[in-house]
Amino acid sequence: MSTVLQLPTGADLHCFPVESSSLGIIVCPGGSYCWLDFKTEGLEVARRLNSFGISAYVLRYHVSGWLAWATHYRLLFPSQLHPLPINDIQAAFQVLRNSSNQSLGVMGFSAGGHLALYSALSCKPDFIAAIYPVVSLTHPCTHRRSRRSLLGEYGKYKRVLCQSLSIEHRITSQYPPVFLVNCLDDPIVDYRNSVILDQALTDHHIPHRYIQYRTGGHGFGMSDTKGTPECRPWRNEFLQWLRALEQNKQVS
Repeated sequence: MSTVLQLPTGADLHCFPVESSSLGIIVCPGGSYCWLDFKTEGLEVARRLNSFGISAYVLRYHVSGWLAWATHYRLLFPSQLHPLPINDIQAAFQVLRNSSNQSLGVMGFSAGGHLALYSALSCKPDFIAAIYPVVSLTHPCTHRRSRRSLLGEYGKYKRVLCQSLSIEHRITSQYPPVFLVNCLDDPIVDYRNSVILDQALTDHHIPHRYIQYRTGGHGFGMSDTKGTPECRPWRNEFLQWLRALEQNKQVS
């Protein structure tokens, strides 16, 4: 049984609680900050997490809208989406922490992975799962559509802001544990986004696991049919990693 909470920011939080569960995960679907893949990377993920005995909370955060990017409207009236999505996830954490005693992690896909990773700077999640995430807004491997959606058509010229939103530059010794997955054949988000994040986490001695598959592409979520047989086992790998965290008391 799910319920929908409207957050103070105007975003919606779709709640899929599991009775007596001590762990909840906020789910951030992807969509280049233009739209949300709410079914595959949202609702289906919530149901899978529920099957693992984990409460799930799917965040319908603010996006720029696909119409602006399908037309020349974006060139005539450029606008900046940031910081609306981060305001949304901050509100989600605040509401959930005020209403339950669950440990809270966050799982994000693609651009939602970027939002999940960035949330560590202010929301202090117990852990982060970043699945084929956008990471850098400054590196040549950046996902340009996500950057344009977040910062506007000419966002690449906002160098200071791009630097501050590039996760590889924001890792500190206080960063939470990270589970990271991507595929070498990803045609949407360059696989090097995850490589540079893995290096930054290693450099700062952050507990993390990075799984890089050869095949699987992009946008497979926790689906039984999307992606490839090679990449789909990430779901069980994540569950094993999470259980190990709990046993090591890294998730309170």
